[in-house]
Amino acid sequence: SPPAVVLLLSLLGLAAAGRLLVVPVDGSHWLSMREVLDVLGQRGHEVVVVAPEVSLYIKPSKNVVMKMYPVPFTQEELEEDLQGMIKDVFAGGPFLERVFKLYQRAKKNSAVFLATCAHLLHNTELMRYLEETKFDAVFTDPILPCGQILAEHLSLPSVYFLQQMPCALEYGATQCPNPPSYVPRVFTDLTDRMTFLQRVKNLLYDLPNFFLCDVVFQPYAELASEFLKREVTVPDLLRHASIWLLKLDFVLHFPRPLMPNMVLISGVNCAYKKLNQ
Repeated sequence: SPPAVVLLLSLLGLAAAGRLLVVPVDGSHWLSMREVLDVLGQRGHEVVVVAPEVSLYIKPSKNVVMKMYPVPFTQEELEEDLQGMIKDVFAGGPFLERVFKLYQRAKKNSAVFLATCAHLLHNTELMRYLEETKFDAVFTDPILPCGQILAEHLSLPSVYFLQQMPCALEYGATQCPNPPSYVPRVFTDLTDRMTFLQRVKNLLYDLPNFFLCDVVFQPYAELASEFLKREVTVPDLLRHASIWLLKLDFVLHFPRPLMPNMVLISGVNCAYKKLNQ
């Protein structure tokens, strides 16, 4: 009968909806992710966001459930650290001087974000809630690998939403080719067509990544090993991603190799505004 058909279709609609655990990164990373979460919420999915009580932009929204946890720093301290990072990234000057400044700033900022992650993982009440709630997947920005640690602990598949990782970790984790003779590195101002000397320059610009990333990510590897009670590295965590949603487009970026689970989603960025007439 028609009423029975309507009832069955409504039940199918409920079954199609999922429960998503979101571990975001503050700043512009959150602004683009928020647009995706709003649409998922409107389509009937249950979206649960875990976020620190002190943040720049991560605020409650009508389409998501917010689970907040305390952190050991103030709003003023957070804003000062992030604004300093932005200034150092865009500051001019000699290459080695810029590398040294970024090294110092990365060391300071990573300590703040690491403390945020540690307070999430060691929040007994919140972790009990996450363990008891039957989530379908973890949706996270892997630039800070706290979401990956949580996905491993909960044995959940993960979807990554990002533009790019520091030191091109996404290409190492997915075993995707990333040769310096072909792919231009950040700060080089090179294109994908280089002379021999430009390729040498591109390779040299890649060398500081080995110790810059170690400063930022090694503490996360130690935290993950301690929390998961087994030896893990950050690339180990990144390898477990089901899908990498990359906010890139070869119209705006140089063509480069990709792996099958890397999906280009192009123009999802900080904000969407309609142009006037």
